[in-house]
Amino acid sequence: MNQYPSWKYILILIICAVGVLYAAPNLYGEDPAIQVTTSRGFDIPLDLDSTIENALTDNDIGYKSAEQIGNRLLYRFDNPDQQLRAADQVQETLGDQYVVALNLAHATPDWLRAVGGKPLTLGLDLQGGVHFLMQVDMDTARSQQLDRYVDDIRTALRDERIRYVSVRQEGNGLLALLRTSEDRDRTMNILRTDQSLVGLNLRELPAGETFGISATVQEQQLVELQQTALKQNITTLRNRVNELGVAEPVIQQHGADRVVVQLPGVQDMVEAKKIIGATATLEYRAVDEVNDPYAAQASGRIPPDSRLYTHNGQPILLKKRLIVSGDQLIGASAGFDPQSNSPMVSVTLDGAGASRMLDFTRDNVGNGMAVVYIEQKPGGQKIEDVISVAVVREPFGKRFQTTGLDSIGHASQLALLLRAGALAAPMEIAFQRTVGPSLGRDNIERGFKSVVIGFILVLAFMAIYYRAFGLVANVALFANLVLLISLLSMLGATLTMPGIAGIVLTVGMAVDANVLIFERIREELNNGNTPQASIRAGYEKAFSTIADANITTLIAAFVLFLFGTGPVKGFAVTLSLGIITSMFTAIMGTRAIVNLVYGRRKRIGKLAI
Repeated sequence: MNQYPSWKYILILIICAVGVLYAAPNLYGEDPAIQVTTSRGFDIPLDLDSTIENALTDNDIGYKSAEQIGNRLLYRFDNPDQQLRAADQVQETLGDQYVVALNLAHATPDWLRAVGGKPLTLGLDLQGGVHFLMQVDMDTARSQQLDRYVDDIRTALRDERIRYVSVRQEGNGLLALLRTSEDRDRTMNILRTDQSLVGLNLRELPAGETFGISATVQEQQLVELQQTALKQNITTLRNRVNELGVAEPVIQQHGADRVVVQLPGVQDMVEAKKIIGATATLEYRAVDEVNDPYAAQASGRIPPDSRLYTHNGQPILLKKRLIVSGDQLIGASAGFDPQSNSPMVSVTLDGAGASRMLDFTRDNVGNGMAVVYIEQKPGGQKIEDVISVAVVREPFGKRFQTTGLDSIGHASQLALLLRAGALAAPMEIAFQRTVGPSLGRDNIERGFKSVVIGFILVLAFMAIYYRAFGLVANVALFANLVLLISLLSMLGATLTMPGIAGIVLTVGMAVDANVLIFERIREELNNGNTPQASIRAGYEKAFSTIADANITTLIAAFVLFLFGTGPVKGFAVTLSLGIITSMFTAIMGTRAIVNLVYGRRKRIGKLAI
């Protein structure tokens, strides 16, 4: 008799039920929406929702619902006209301190979201959005690295009490001028042995009034610098966009010195440029404890080694020499100081940053250290703001705490900025374009039609050619499509046109296994076997052939995913998942149905195949 144990039927039902549950969010579509965030990603003020709702009500703009998700407010509307009117009015009401971005919000019911249900994420070619190609300024990255070398060399010479005439950049290299030949020899030894200066090609210059050393950066070091700067910028952009609440961004390397940024669902190019262009740099600088900032501000005479800033409306002088920059930060988190129970931010630096911080704090216990936030806005506008000033209580290096903050909210904001990181090299928008939602809808309709037409043709062929068994295969094919959609939704995969092509191909391939099984059953019947024995033999003997065919295709899909990029990866993902679901539905699913229909019959005169 062809029967499954009860646990197998229960397992298949549970899998199908879970598949239906997590595929269901794709039936609810999206709502036109606006999302409101602070321009620097800070926490939303408690009364901001009331201000926005009053502005919408006063201008007769209705909205479906409002909700707060992390550090952003989301307002849903019935149509795009209300969405556009609301965006203009809210931006006018709130001003430049807030970013009001157009978006498309999933309309999944709360009960589905409570169990983790979410719809498929549509790519830029389906949903519309904005696309940027960012050019990384590698010349500035190299110049910044040379500046660090200059600071490191000066620090090393001061530590060894070696007097020098000057240490400066010279073209694409460095030039150190010493007073005596003995100083030059000692400096050469330091440059060869100091770990922070590894990667320099050194050359002694002919003796004159001074004794010089020329240093150029090794080519391998420059290549590593370029790759590191690009990776750091990608990480920083991703953190920045994620912190500002833009859903499912695509940020990836393009060539040797460019980065592609795609924001699906964002319809406003201007606001998107604010999000992408307003990236931040953070710097730790020493407070000038000697000179009077009020006198410097009044007279306009700034000490040559210092710069004048403002902090909480008051002038403050900071040293020009940089201690640590934001690209040397690994992590930051807000909390409370256990000793004073006051807000603090815990910071972790990389190896080079930890060494520089330890050297500074060892010599400056009791002095102040400031965190400077530098924001480069599109159009060349540059904002520098001292966001924190703290007193160094004891030497520290890799890990330390910044205390003296006003509130836990201030600590959270500072930690957010630190986590977002700094650009290792400046970037500018080399190319930009907007993909309209009409193009996305057109692509979706065509892709949907292709899936439906292919699905219907396969259903018709199977029903006509294999009769009752063909209907069983059709049920399995429908279950396969549902399971595939649910898997893509649960994994958070981004669906693009190549992904839809993978689904269409999966629909065609899904019946291959059933064709092999049904033809084997026919062959067994023609050889005179009983219907029950033919069913058993058909599934058992066709399994090895089905496994071989699908495993080889799965290997090809894995290679495509491993070495492909963008659209190729999307195709590989849907194809791989489609193979897995089709193996389950075509082998276990159809046999479960066949066993339920024929398995309990002791005598079967004929199979409808």
